[in-house]
Amino acid sequence: MLTKAEALAHSVIYRKNSRFDKVKEKSEELTLIGKGRSAYVFALTEGDRKMALKVFFPEYQATAVKEAAIYEKLAGSAFYPDIYETGDSYILMEYIKGETFYNCLKKGIAISDDMIQQVEGALSDARAAGLNPSDIHLRNLILTETGAVRVIDVARFDQTKTCTQWDDLKAAYHALYKKPIFPKKIPGFWLEMIAFLYKKDWFQKHFAQRKRKYS
Repeated sequence: MLTKAEALAHSVIYRKNSRFDKVKEKSEELTLIGKGRSAYVFALTEGDRKMALKVFFPEYQATAVKEAAIYEKLAGSAFYPDIYETGDSYILMEYIKGETFYNCLKKGIAISDDMIQQVEGALSDARAAGLNPSDIHLRNLILTETGAVRVIDVARFDQTKTCTQWDDLKAAYHALYKKPIFPKKIPGFWLEMIAFLYKKDWFQKHFAQRKRKYS
């Protein structure tokens, strides 16, 4: 017999050839709240508890299993969401209310040294669990209403290659963001442009020395 989460996950049917709107069918109990490269995330409420159901695209079911195993290793850390149930194509987890660091920049919500240190603590916990924190970007770091920082989307924490993305972000924070003249509210267009240039390795050579300083 299927659990409720499993039945709801199976109710999600994705379009095969759509890039932006992949949901073809879903239960009315689910509300789309997030889109990613390998899955969409839906809000689900039971009683007074709100949860997040991450349903992976059919071609990424192996990623669902891998990410669930990684979350299991992180279960002792307060920086990551609680996991309630996992399956071959879904993860049912704690719903984290807050703003991503990306939205903080768009809305002008200040990013502080304490927030940076909390991310450091989260990554330290992951390393202590035998993982290799990777693919840390502005959309998978969440500032909650209480000022706590939480980290989501950990599927790449088991890779072996060195990922410098967080060190690069941290270097830019110290070298640019903390300067009084640097704008604390940045339009989404410019954030996307910066991300594009980063993928083209434009910034890496300019911040290599500063990155070593703040690593």
